[in-house]
Amino acid sequence: TRSGDGRAVLRSSVREFLCSEAMHYLGIPTSRAASLVVSDDDVWRDQFYNGNIKKERGAIVLRLAKSWFRIGSLEILAHSGELDLQRRLLDFIIQEHFPSIAVNDSNRYLEFFSTVVSETANLIALWMSVGFAHGVCNTDNFSLLSITIDYGPFGFMESYDPNFVPNTSDDERRYKIGNQANVGLFNLSKLLQALKPLLNPRQKQLACQILEGYGERYYIRFTELFKMKLGLLGENEDDNYLIAFLLKVSWII
Repeated sequence: TRSGDGRAVLRSSVREFLCSEAMHYLGIPTSRAASLVVSDDDVWRDQFYNGNIKKERGAIVLRLAKSWFRIGSLEILAHSGELDLQRRLLDFIIQEHFPSIAVNDSNRYLEFFSTVVSETANLIALWMSVGFAHGVCNTDNFSLLSITIDYGPFGFMESYDPNFVPNTSDDERRYKIGNQANVGLFNLSKLLQALKPLLNPRQKQLACQILEGYGERYYIRFTELFKMKLGLLGENEDDNYLIAFLLKVSWII
């Protein structure tokens, strides 16, 4: 078993390195791989989860990103009641990474939330457009900058299957590829919950409305991407039906 030692083996590190670079060149916001260092330490792994434990070489991937702040970074501060620190962190993130939002704007946290909702919907639609399943879509693996920051038990679908799960430990299929958009909504609701102590009643109401618009934003972007893949030009009321029909046909095949 892995025994929770936190180490990575060479084969998974090479896979992680290649995937993040592939995602970048596919035009999907992601962290980048800068280097891969092989360790002299031995790591014991059950690669196929069949009880056959073997010794493998460990490795470390150095990944780069503009920021590693996640939804979980704000969740933990809100949960512990450290609102002053949470406010300072949010102001720092906005100042450093959201230049379109004025730091002295009284609605800055609302605008920040609106941007994260929109960009998260865009990111997951992009994942779906290339058949990418993240594998562990919890709040600690969702970037506040809406980039792909974690490459653990990810996978690409060989053929369309909304029940595809790349994580062998996900027995409940919580993070199956067809559920990624819903999990994104769940994570954004957790972000809103963390932000609520910093919002006034009117801002809370508006933030809930913004969150309600997540599904439409995702669906619009998903449709745009698949229309591009199919070479569909202009607007036609039958486009959405065609996309759904082709996905269903490929799933059956």
